[in-house]
Amino acid sequence: MEIVESIAKILIPLIPIVGIITGGIVIILFFKWYFEYKKYLIDSGKYQPFQIKDFRIFILLLGILSLSSGIAITIVFIIVGSYSYGLLGGLIPLFVGIGLIVFYILTIRQ
Repeated sequence: MEIVESIAKILIPLIPIVGIITGGIVIILFFKWYFEYKKYLIDSGKYQPFQIKDFRIFILLLGILSLSSGIAITIVFIIVGSYSYGLLGGLIPLFVGIGLIVFYILTIRQ
């Protein structure tokens, strides 16, 4: 029984190491494949750079997402604890979201 416990003490710490190495290999292979794919597209003349078609809609989406997450985090920090530096975790996305929505409103084409 002691042999099994000593083997388990050795194998259990190796599991995360093997996972990290495997994940690293997958990421490296993905980037290699992506590089080769982009190189093929450039050589064949089919490459088109990524462009955001409607920048204003993208800004509106970012603003709404930041605003909603900021409100939720702010409410949780106010309920759970009193006012502290942790409250900035909710106030920063809240005001970033408000700023992005104000930018969207100010850039409306008339």
